Amino acid sequence: MVKGMKKIYTDKKKEEQQKQIDELNNKYLRALADYQNLERRSEEEKVSVRRYAAEEILKRILPVIDIFQKANDHLKDAGLSMGIKEWNAVLEEQDVIRIKTVGHPFNPHEMECVEVVEGMDSIVIEETLSGYKIGDKILRIAQVKVGKQNMTNTANTTNTINETGSKYI
Repeated sequence: MVKGMKKIYTDKKKEEQQKQIDELNNKYLRALADYQNLERRSEEEKVSVRRYAAEEILKRILPVIDIFQKANDHLKDAGLSMGIKEWNAVLEEQDVIRIKTVGHPFNPHEMECVEVVEGMDSIVIEETLSGYKIGDKILRIAQVKVGKQNMTNTANTTNTINETGSKYI
């Protein structure tokens, strides 16, 4: 009878040991997964911080480039043109792209309408300030003039006020 009890005792002990092994294995796997997630999040944060720092510097550079571009439009200087090309190359290296505006439909997510002018409905007629994106993120929104057909007719009818003080539509 002692042999049978010994076997039951060792079987129970083996089951308990197997449970402990499984428990420890699960804890190890969870700890490993947590560590891998921590490494991934840390790397994502580093990339995010670098990108944010680059964005802030690029935002400060854009007005300078605008000034150079306006000066070049006025002076037509070859040296200034070369400098602007170099600045544009730096922007391109940083994955900064200029938002296409003139001739394209007005997009309120990328553009700010500063004036409505005679032209094709909802088509950008003129760009007053260039807009830029880095990836899908807007660095600076473009300021544009947007077209509207028959502006002279609509302006006269919407701004006319009758004797009672209400507007004609």
